[in-house]
Amino acid sequence: MSDRLISIASYNPLDIYGVNDKHLEEIKSLFPKIKIIARGEMIKIMGNDDELAVFDERFALLLVHYDKFGKITDRDIEQIMGDLQKGESRVSEKLKDDILVHGNGGKLVKAKSVNQQRLVDSCVKNDLLFAIGPAGTGKTYTAVALAVRALKNKEVRRIILTRPAVEAGENLGFLPGDLRDKLDPYLQPLYDALRDMLPTQRLLKYLEDGTIEIAPLAFMRGRTLDHAFAILDEAQNATEMQMKMFITRMGRSSKFIVTGDITQIDLPKKQASGLKQASEILKDIPGIDFIYLDEKDVVRHKLVTRIIRAYGIGK
Repeated sequence: MSDRLISIASYNPLDIYGVNDKHLEEIKSLFPKIKIIARGEMIKIMGNDDELAVFDERFALLLVHYDKFGKITDRDIEQIMGDLQKGESRVSEKLKDDILVHGNGGKLVKAKSVNQQRLVDSCVKNDLLFAIGPAGTGKTYTAVALAVRALKNKEVRRIILTRPAVEAGENLGFLPGDLRDKLDPYLQPLYDALRDMLPTQRLLKYLEDGTIEIAPLAFMRGRTLDHAFAILDEAQNATEMQMKMFITRMGRSSKFIVTGDITQIDLPKKQASGLKQASEILKDIPGIDFIYLDEKDVVRHKLVTRIIRAYGIGK
C-alpha cells in the first residue's frame, strides 16, 4: 500500500470538503478502495499506486473546476470524480482544455485569473506579448507554462529565458564562483517555475543540450532566435536599448513574451525603463498585445493582495 499527500492550502477547506464534510464523504464513496484522511489543508490518501494516480488526477480536475466556477456541487463531484460511464470523461475533457501543462506530482498548471487567461488566449493570436503587473500576479509563471506547452507540442524547438541582472549592474565580477554561480541567484525564479513543470532529469537534459537556455539579457545581443519561445522577465529593469535589442531578436516561427512590474524599477534614476517606453511606442502595432494584471490576479498568499492594495501598486 502506498500513500500520498495532497495540499489544498490555497483553498478554503470548507469549500472543498463541504458543510459537515458532505463533499468529502461523497468523494470517499466514489473511491471505496482508497483510505482518505483529511486534516485541515492536507489530505492523505492510501491505496495501490494505480488507484492513487486516478484519484490524484480527478481530484486535481475537481480543483480546476472550483477555480473556474468558484463552487463545487454533488453533481460536479459525481461527474468529475465518478465512474467514466457517468459522464466524467466529457467533463474532464472540457476541463483539460484549460490545462497548460501537466506538472510534477500531478500538478495541473493553468490560468487562475481572468487576466492570466487573457494572456493565454492572446498568445494564440499574437507573437509578441507584454504582461505587465505587480508581484504575485502569475506573469512569469504563466509565460513559462506557455513556453513549456509550446515545446511539448513541438510548436517551437527551444525555450530562451532571460532577465536583466540589474541588481549587480550587469557587472557580476565581484561575486564569488564561476559564471553560473554568479548568475543563478538572478535567474532562480525561472528555474523554480521550470521545476514545477518538467521532471528533474528531463529539465537537466534540456539545460545541458540547449533546448532550454537561461541567461542574462546581455547574452542575447547579436542573436536571431528562430523557432524559439523567448521570455524576458523583470523587463522593467531593461534599458530602452536593451528592450529594443531583445524584441528585435525575434526570428522565424518564434513567440516572445515580456513580463515586468513598472512599480518596481531598480534602474538608476537617470535611466529610463525600456518596458515603459515599449508600452507607449508599440501599443498600436498589430501582432503585439499588452495584458495588464492587477491585485485581482494575485495567486500568492492572500496577504500579498492586501499589501498591493495598501501600497496602491498598479494605480
